[in-house]
Parts: sequence; structure tokens; C-alpha cells
Amino acid sequence: MKLIVKVFPEITIKSRPVRKHFIRQLAKNIRTVLRDLDPQLQVSGVWDNLEVETAISEPKVLQEMIERLRCTPGLIHFLEVHEYPLGDFDDVLDKCKTHFAGQLPGKVFAVRCKRGGKHSFTSMDIERYVGSQLRQQCGAAGIDLKKPEVEVRMEIRDQRLFIVHRQHNGLGGYPLGSLEQTLVLMSGGFDSTVAAYQMMRRGLVAHFCFFNLGGRAHELGVMEVAHYLWQKFGRSQRVLFISVPFEEVLAEILGKVDNSQMGVILKRMMLRASTRMAERLQIDALVTGEAISQVSSQTLPNLSVIDSATDKLVLRPLIASHKQDIIDTAYAIGTAEFAKHMPEYCGVISVNPTTKAKPERIAYEESHFDMAILERALERATLLPIDKVIDELGKDVQVEEVDEALAGHVVIDIRHPDAVDDEPLELPGIEVQALPFYALNSKFKELDETRQYLLYCDKGVMSRLHAHHLLSEGHANVRVYRPT
Repeated sequence: MKLIVKVFPEITIKSRPVRKHFIRQLAKNIRTVLRDLDPQLQVSGVWDNLEVETAISEPKVLQEMIERLRCTPGLIHFLEVHEYPLGDFDDVLDKCKTHFAGQLPGKVFAVRCKRGGKHSFTSMDIERYVGSQLRQQCGAAGIDLKKPEVEVRMEIRDQRLFIVHRQHNGLGGYPLGSLEQTLVLMSGGFDSTVAAYQMMRRGLVAHFCFFNLGGRAHELGVMEVAHYLWQKFGRSQRVLFISVPFEEVLAEILGKVDNSQMGVILKRMMLRASTRMAERLQIDALVTGEAISQVSSQTLPNLSVIDSATDKLVLRPLIASHKQDIIDTAYAIGTAEFAKHMPEYCGVISVNPTTKAKPERIAYEESHFDMAILERALERATLLPIDKVIDELGKDVQVEEVDEALAGHVVIDIRHPDAVDDEPLELPGIEVQALPFYALNSKFKELDETRQYLLYCDKGVMSRLHAHHLLSEGHANVRVYRPT
């Protein structure tokens, strides 16, 4: 299979050195994203288009390649093509007949040609010739340039002819690694996951920073959705997942700060901590999922006071977004199911939260706060490469595993629904239920307590983690299914 990758239009208006830098980075990213599928993958081109060529012919692998490219920032679309040496008009006609003759009988069609290089003919010349001959020789109903039923597409580049079969849309944006790095404050809900996606889509590398306010289930949930975002949109880059234990910080706020000011001060403490992490990692900006007046801490006066806690640039890609638009985007990118089932955490709930925080009042309230507690939280923070986070979590988790499901057991397939659809788990005589990992913690309590449940996933890591959590929650009827 050969693909022609078209870069994001904003790249093509850059200066020559910048444009070359972006194209080289995109080529590098494509190799990184696809190399586990085809170690011999060829990526070439340095200016306006990239050509991706693979000898792999297995349909499932090819489809996975296409899906990964569709989620790779920096390309606007890519074409599936067949390549030939450029011959005369009759030779071009023969190639078009080879690929389109079976689609044309009784249909109206159009011929589209893009051309680059020096030739004795124009794109319109070849469109007219090929179009008239196809109409006469292939039983087509006619030609309609505005609303054709079939498009005969080709590209001519110097002495090469490309017959185009399909076009796949990409994300646009700039290639990851060609711009700066950011640190995204992640709660795992709708807003923070969409904000992270928007940064990645624009080409900014996104590291993830989570402030744990009192729950292992919440931390695990955020790790999972951060890993999902990275794997789907950012796997060309190595990024970190940072978890900062904030329970003591929260307790100090609850005990020392006036109720109405708690929300603003909590956000300021998070910005202080994330600023320290960003400085340590030489990261240029912080990212949050805040939108104007979505909650009390997100009014303009409050955001101004919150931002004064840091000298770092704070980016808010969703600042003017409507909540429903954010939710719709979360569904489109696949994070909504995570967000819907994200475990609740013990947050700061003010009875009468201020919407117009005053700098002097905030300074007075913070004067009672023991900053040593914030320092301890930073010292206890964990930093893990995002591609290793799930495996690292599962290293020291010990739960009972079985290699055979028996009559009466219920096997719960906790894989992502896409994986379940691609490779359904079939166990004759055994009840199998699909309950994805992001819904497991909230839905398990609804299951029959008298049944024995075996959790299943591909590698056994996620199933061990979730079984461990359910056992710690008091559910004794959980084990892990690991078939030999």
C-alpha cells in the first residue's frame, strides 16, 4: 500500500527552514507511530507531500495504520494510491480504466487531476481527454463536475502517475515535537481531557499532571484516560504522567481557610505545584480545562486571582466553549465514556463560594496555610513515562489468578469496546459479560453479589489493577482470568 500524506495548510505558508523542520518532524512521527506494525516502513519526501509505503498486505494491519495516521497531528488528509510511470494520454486512460471501469456503467462521473512539475499539457487537458474516452468506452451515463456519483482522481508529479482510490481526513495542526511542551492539569473529566486533546491536535506536546484529592480509584481512572489520549493522539512522543498527593493540602484548606475562598485557593495551590513541576521539567506552559463561569472559580475575577499564583503562561483552550460542545468533542475523541464513569473525589464544596475573589482577602487566607504541606506533596509526587504507567501500576499488585473458567463463573471482559468488537472473547458454556474498565468501578456494585467474577484483559495488567481495587473496596468475589 502507498499513501500520499498532505500536510496541514498552515505548514505550507511557513518560511522554507521552518517548513522543512515541520515536514521532517512529521516524517519522524509517522515512522514512530507505525514502526511496530511495519519495521520496514518507508517514509519519504521533504517539502509539500510525504509518501508512506508498506509491504504489509494484511487488511487488519493496514486498517490500523490508517486509523493511527488519522489521529496523527500535522496532516490534513492522506490518499491511498497506486503509482505508475507517467506515459502518454492513452496510457493514463488505460490505468484509469483498470481501476474505475467497473464503477462507471450507468453512473455520472468526473475526472479530477492535480499536477506538479513541467509538462506539455495542463491538468484540464488530461481531464477532458480521459473523461471523454471513459464516457464512450465504459458505458457511463454522463459527466457531472458538480455532483458526480464517481470521481476518477489522479495526481501527476513530474514523471509519476498516482491513481487515487480513497481519501482519509486527518487532525490538521502541527506535528508533535515541532512546537513547545505543555503540562496539562488533568482531573479526567470532560473538560481536562478535551483541553489536552486540543493542545495535542495543535501540535503541542502534552504531559499530564494529576492532583489526587483522596482516591485510588480516581487516580487509576485518570491514569487510564491519560494513557488513552497519549496512545490515540500522541504516541509519537515520550511524555510523563505526574501524580501529586493532594489530600493533606486539601485537609489544610478545609481546616484553615474560610469556606467561601476554598475553591480559589485550591486552584492556586494546584498552579503553584504544577509550576514547580513545569520548571523542573523545563516545560513552557500550563494547560487547564476551565471555561468562563462554568463553575464559581471560573469567573473572570477569580481566574485573574488564580493566575497570579504563577509566572507561567496558563493556557485555557476551552475558555469560550459551551459545555455541550465540550461533551460532544469528548464523545468524538473517545474520552466521554471515561469521564462519565470517573470516580468521584473529595473536592472542596463551598456553601457560598465567592465569584469575585479579592487579592488581599486571598493573601490573608493563605497566610494561615502551612506551605510545608505543599512542599511535602511535591516531594511525594510520582513521575512515570505514560507508555509505562499501566504496567508500572500493576507490578506489585497481587491478586488471585485462574487459568480456567468453570461453570457458574462469570467472566467480565474489561477491554475497550473496540477490542471486544475486533476479537470477541468466546468461552463455550461460560457466561461472558462485556463491561469496559472505565465503567467497572461504578457498575460492579450493581452485579449479583452471590456470583464469582473473573476479570479479563489482553495482558492481565488492567484486570489485576481493577481486581485489586475492587477487593480493597470490600468485594471478595473477584479474581483474574488468565488463560494459558
